[in-house]
Amino acid sequence: SYEASKEKSASQKDAVQYIKQKLDGAKWFIDSIRQRQNTLLLTMNKIVEIQYDFFMSGGDETDLKPMILKDIAEAIQMDISTISRVASSKYVETDFGIFLLKDFFTEGITTGSGTEVSNREVKKILKDAIDAEDKSKPLTDEALKKILHEKGYPIARRTVAKYREQLNLPVARLRKEL
Repeated sequence: SYEASKEKSASQKDAVQYIKQKLDGAKWFIDSIRQRQNTLLLTMNKIVEIQYDFFMSGGDETDLKPMILKDIAEAIQMDISTISRVASSKYVETDFGIFLLKDFFTEGITTGSGTEVSNREVKKILKDAIDAEDKSKPLTDEALKKILHEKGYPIARRTVAKYREQLNLPVARLRKEL
């Protein structure tokens, strides 16, 4: 019977060890979820702070400020790769639509007067100019560059071409209508 009680206590020890392992795993999992939630909340709060005008205007893209992953990472003292993971494949629902978090990250362009604006603003001006062009004589990238320069956006012709391509707009000769 001494052997039986010794065996029983060994199996009890194994059971206790097993339960302890499972509890530790569950605690780690819960902590990971909390940390993820906290990171997402910190990131979103900073995005809203930086893109305040965009949210207050009801989603006017021209109100987006230049903002890169590094800006958020530095502000909330986390690694850029963490912010990148948080921003990719996450959405925010607003009264004026659902947006992919990574869409709030936009490169900046310095205007002739020295203020920094989002490249979305330049893309909108480009699109508006192309939408309004005479389709029998569509604007070349060079002509579009001149229009942007007149509006105070000193960007290169190749940048105009890059933005036009990002907007899925063909070159002038392919936009020509007779």
